[in-house]
Amino acid sequence: MSGKLDFKKADKPYYSGKVGRWDRVVFPKLQFLSITGQGDPGGPVYARALGALYPLAYGIKFAQKAQDADFVVPPLEALWWADDPGSFVRAERDAWRWSAMIRIPEAVTKTDLDTAREAAQVKLAKKGAETSALAEVSLKTLEEGDCFQTLHVGPYSDEAPVLAHLHDVVMPEAGMTFNGHHHEIYLGDPRRVAPEKLRTILRQPVTSTG
Repeated sequence: MSGKLDFKKADKPYYSGKVGRWDRVVFPKLQFLSITGQGDPGGPVYARALGALYPLAYGIKFAQKAQDADFVVPPLEALWWADDPGSFVRAERDAWRWSAMIRIPEAVTKTDLDTAREAAQVKLAKKGAETSALAEVSLKTLEEGDCFQTLHVGPYSDEAPVLAHLHDVVMPEAGMTFNGHHHEIYLGDPRRVAPEKLRTILRQPVTSTG
């Protein structure tokens, strides 16, 4: 049997950064399971999305394992944006838009996803759990290219000054502007880790202003 694919070990730059420093990193096209919504990340809509995303990720994992292509389900990620970017500064969470994502191997196909969806539908229905969100999960390719990236340690609510420094100082000094949504990778589980110890990768795709 071949070794189990672990993205965090095989692609370390994707999951690493230095606290207090924004590094330039270039990322290729990658594939994800993705579900999009709007609202407070601590609210029921986001919870419903994760309730569909994880069963499908693990369903695909176990199907791939049977084909000698096992992989470790990697950390949750999310893209964030808003019609009015000021809503993030004002903490108007109901206005926040997001795509919750889990990275999966490039070999996974829509047929694989549909098979996992059918199995998850049956399994969740037997438990009396929510199943409608399963239909909203899709395969998404993302090619962010040139990015600034850092590691944030602490509560999610403390990210604002770090991002303000990127937007107001780092990017202008480098002659760069926005080229995609704000991207976060959650290396810690907020259900198990104290807020001050949470580790989150913060990433911003950029392009030259010239």
